Amino acid sequence: MARSVTVKDVHAQAFIKAYAAHLKRSGKLQVPSWTEYAKTGSYKELCPSDPDWFYVRTAAIARHVYIRGGVGVGALAKRHGGSKRRGSRPNHHADDSTNVLRKALQGLEKLGILEKHPDGGRRITSAGQRDLDRISVQLVNAASAE
Repeated sequence: MARSVTVKDVHAQAFIKAYAAHLKRSGKLQVPSWTEYAKTGSYKELCPSDPDWFYVRTAAIARHVYIRGGVGVGALAKRHGGSKRRGSRPNHHADDSTNVLRKALQGLEKLGILEKHPDGGRRITSAGQRDLDRISVQLVNAASAE
């Protein structure tokens, strides 16, 4: 009997890389024009070196909402944040750019992957869950074929 495969059954890095490639290949996700100049947070010094970083961030957000529904922009900003270097003073945590996260969430909503949760935040739709599980099955099949 075939075992069902979900996003939770594959490695996060492999899934995010595969789903980002899927989003780029499909061409349905609108990438804002400012992404080549934007930093991902106020604590960063430079913008990301990967030209496809918006697809990767969107795939990571989709995976996070799949695993833990009802996630809002503030929780994602805290999750994707990092260490703010303050010179000789101790480092502190700084949140990620909420504009980047909001645009990624809105893009996933337009694709029908996410929807607004009645209690706040976003949750995965049934079509979105099917789409993400299909990518997971492809990863497992590719790994078993090797």
